[in-house]
Parts: sequence; structure tokens; C-alpha cells
Amino acid sequence: MNALVAPFDTPFMGRALAELLLLAAVCGPVGVLVFLRRLAFVADALTHTVFPGVVLGFLAGGYPGIPAGALVAALLTAVAVTLLSRRTQLNEDTTIAVLLTAMFSLGVVLVSRRHSYTSDLTAFLFGRLLTVTPAQLAQTAALAAVVLILLAVTARPLILRAFDPVAAASAGFRVTLLDLALNTAIALVVVAAVQAVGTILVIALLVVPAAIARLLTDQFAPMVLLATAVCGLAGYLGLLASWTASVQHGIRLTSASAVVLTLIGCYLLALAAAAARHRLTNRAARA
Repeated sequence: MNALVAPFDTPFMGRALAELLLLAAVCGPVGVLVFLRRLAFVADALTHTVFPGVVLGFLAGGYPGIPAGALVAALLTAVAVTLLSRRTQLNEDTTIAVLLTAMFSLGVVLVSRRHSYTSDLTAFLFGRLLTVTPAQLAQTAALAAVVLILLAVTARPLILRAFDPVAAASAGFRVTLLDLALNTAIALVVVAAVQAVGTILVIALLVVPAAIARLLTDQFAPMVLLATAVCGLAGYLGLLASWTASVQHGIRLTSASAVVLTLIGCYLLALAAAAARHRLTNRAARA
């Protein structure tokens, strides 16, 4: 037991775990809505289109300026994705793909003007999980609270929109506003996670736990609880694996990568469990 607890006695590991648990609290419910709405590509696009905002925030104010730049870019992107997907003759995926490539390329151009191009690009894309500060934890907690309040206010229409958009429109809900609310929630999650896990790896926290939960249950509330629990557990196990590999065995394993690999391992286990359950159900039906 002491071997399991000891790594998190160190301040930087404790802050990294706290950051991941805060992210799990919002990635669980938001990720399930993303999964049910089949918006994984939209979520991926939002993580990439935030990138130029991250770079501009860094250029203007260093690392403390990243959240402000990311927040502005994220909210603008959420509005743009919502409007462009409804007001252009192109299909939604094409519109989002154009926006994604344009914004991400802009971010690369901006960061390439710095002498420390390679290290800065790596930090922006993959984050600095083990250097999370108390101030960053406070920022994540504040953004998580905003996201959870937004979801609480719009939960019933968002769930109805996910399962039956026609019924949501017939009930008088403005579908465009519901889409904007969900896209804004996704954008805020990206902003909350960007410094810790970067603009790329955040997509794993949004999509994979929800996919695991969907393999194990069909009900919305248990799906949200499972996705949240899986995200938090993967954060703990991933950090522990990174610590063990690096400190005890001298194997370089970044913390963010370890968390994502843990999530993939959980997904494979869930696939096996779902397949076993399906076989048992078929046998019972035949009997």
C-alpha cells in the first residue's frame, strides 16, 4: 500500500492527480454527450482550433497568458462551428475540417517564429502535467464549475437533443442554442485541460472514457458516472505507471502519454467484457 501512496506524497504528483480528477469531473458528462451526438470530430477540431489562441496567449504573457488566449479562441471557435455548420452549403464535417486545418496551421506559423520552436510546440501539443501549479488548479476548478453549471441548466434539453432532435425542436427548444451550449462546454473543457495535457491529448479524455462507458451500459446516468470514474482511475493509474517506470526502472514514460495508454488499455478490457456479455446473452436466448 505504501508503494502505491508514496508517489502522490510529492507535491507535483499530488497536483497532477488533482488536475486530472478535476478534468475527469467534466470530461465524463461532456464526453458522454459528445459520444451520443457523434461529435468526436467536432471535439477534435475544437482542441486544434484553440492552438493559435494558446500560442498568442503565450507570446503576449508567457505561460500565465495561455488560459486567456485559449479561452478567447475556444469561445470564438464554438460560435463559428455552430454557425458555419448550419449556414453553409457544405456538410458539417467539411466545414469543420477547413476551420481545423486553417486555425492549426496559423498556430504552427505563430509558434515557428520563436527560437525555441520545437520545445514550445511540444509543450503546447502535449502539455506539462507534472508542472501544474496551484494557480492552474484554481483555474481548472473555476472552469469545471462553469461547465457543470452550464450542463445542469441545460441537461434535460441537451439529453433530448442527443436522443431525438426532432422532439427537442417540437418541444420548443432552440436546437442551435443547444448546439452552442454543448460546443461551449467542450471548448471550456479544452481550455481547462490545455496546459496540463496539451491541445492533442485532451481529445482522449473526452472520447475514450465515454466510449468505454457506452460499451458497458445503455443508460445515460450510469454512463456519465462510469465515464467519470474511468477518467479519474486512468489518471491515477497513468501517473503511477509513469512514476514507477521513470523512478524505479529508469524508463522514460511521460505522464500524459501514460494516462492515454491506460485509457486505451481500459477500452480494450471494456471491448472484451462487452463481447463476453454479448456471447452470454446469445447463449441464454438460445437456451
